[in-house]
Amino acid sequence: MRKFFKTALPVLALLLAVFFFVAPGPAGSKEAIKMLDNIKWLGHDVFRVTGERTIYTDPFQLKKPTPVADIILITHGHRDHCSPEDVMKVSGPETVIVTTPDCVEKLKDVTKKETRTIKPGDVLETGGVKIEAVHAYNTNKDFHPKENGWVGFIFTTEGTRYYLAGDTDRIPEMKEIKCDVALLPVSGTYVMTALEAVEAALDIKPRIAVPMHFGAIVGELSDAETFAAKLKGKVEVRILKQQ
Repeated sequence: MRKFFKTALPVLALLLAVFFFVAPGPAGSKEAIKMLDNIKWLGHDVFRVTGERTIYTDPFQLKKPTPVADIILITHGHRDHCSPEDVMKVSGPETVIVTTPDCVEKLKDVTKKETRTIKPGDVLETGGVKIEAVHAYNTNKDFHPKENGWVGFIFTTEGTRYYLAGDTDRIPEMKEIKCDVALLPVSGTYVMTALEAVEAALDIKPRIAVPMHFGAIVGELSDAETFAAKLKGKVEVRILKQQ
């Protein structure tokens, strides 16, 4: 009898563990809610991230009254990313703009805010927020040449590390990106397609990927949905509702 219990007890314990195991919901779903709680998508490549500071990316076609920015990140000089009138809508006396040199000239007549220029590989800090500039360019089209020195950004707030890819294709440098949340363009035409963005997300391996660059100039919600469907079970994707 003692031998029987010695043999049976481990098996019984295993069965009980299997029986009472409760499968978790979608991988990282609660974590995703927490990490995305302070980020709002305002359309196209525009995000407002609140934390230690209020950060806007590429303000464009802002319609609703919005809180004033502490920091504005502008990836490059195209009109749907460097929009002087939209920069003014979210600028206050202490707002700092971080952008590429080609945007400075475009912004000088509409804002006297502190403007700090940046290029791929640069790292700076403002308002306690560390900001890194990384490459953003096209590989199979000519809209965003690498030699222009346009950028994506990596920044950390409230303990979450965000990667804003900017207007880019899937590029080799993405394999070096380390982030919690990757904000990736999916529309095609000027940037990578949804399927190319899937490969980019697999290169980056973020905890959460958020599609962007659709629903304004080019791209549809279906592009974001394709992106999410192809990454199911591989990378958690959240399609944010436009605010």
